[in-house]
Amino acid sequence: MTIRLGDNAPDFEQDSSIGKLHFHEWAGNSWVVLFSHPADFTPVCTTELGLTAKLKPEFDKRNVKAIALSVDPAESHQAWISDIEETQGTVVGFPIIADEDRKVSALYDMIHPNASTTATVRTLFVIDPNKKVRLSITYPMSTGRNFDEVLRVIDALQLTDGYTVATPGNWKDGDDVIIPLTVQDPDVLKQKYPKGFTAAKPYLRVTPQPNK
Repeated sequence: MTIRLGDNAPDFEQDSSIGKLHFHEWAGNSWVVLFSHPADFTPVCTTELGLTAKLKPEFDKRNVKAIALSVDPAESHQAWISDIEETQGTVVGFPIIADEDRKVSALYDMIHPNASTTATVRTLFVIDPNKKVRLSITYPMSTGRNFDEVLRVIDALQLTDGYTVATPGNWKDGDDVIIPLTVQDPDVLKQKYPKGFTAAKPYLRVTPQPNK
C-alpha cells in the first residue's frame, strides 16, 4: 500500500511497548510523528530514539505525540528501552509498536524489498489531528534522521494551517513567509497581511511571519 500526502492515515491495533495499542484512539486530537526503524539493539536507531525522547518538551509545545515501530516483539522493545535510556541519558516516554507480523509495515509501506526483505527502512510520517498524512520522509538504513527538520516542518504545517502563507526554503520559525499566488485582491492583501509585504517579482511576495 502506498501512502500519499493528504491520505487518511490507516488505523490499526497492534502490540507495543505499552501494551495493545489502537492507533487512532491513542493519537486522539494530537499531531503524530510515526517512524520506523530497522531493528532493536542497533546503533543508529538507539541514537534516533534517544533524540526523539529528548525532544518531548518541544513535541508537547506543538501538541505532537511520537510513536516508533520495528518488527521486533514487545519484550525486545522493553529490554532495548533500558539500553536507550542508559546510553542516551534520557527517558523514553513514547511507545514502540511491536510489528512482528508486519501488518503495520505493510499498511504504511515501510518494507522496501530492494533494501531489506525483512526489516523496515527509516520511514517517517507526520499525521495531523484529522488523521491526514502531511509529511513522509524515507531515509536509508545507514543514515540517521534529522529530527530538527521534523520539528521545522511541523512548525511550517501548523503555521500554514492557520494563515494563508507558504514557507520558503530553509525557513525557520520567526522568518519571513511567502504570500501564495492565489491571493491577488488588494483589499484581501491588506486584510490578511497587515504588516505589508515586499515583492521582488509579481509572483514573489514576502511578508513577516504572522503571530501564532
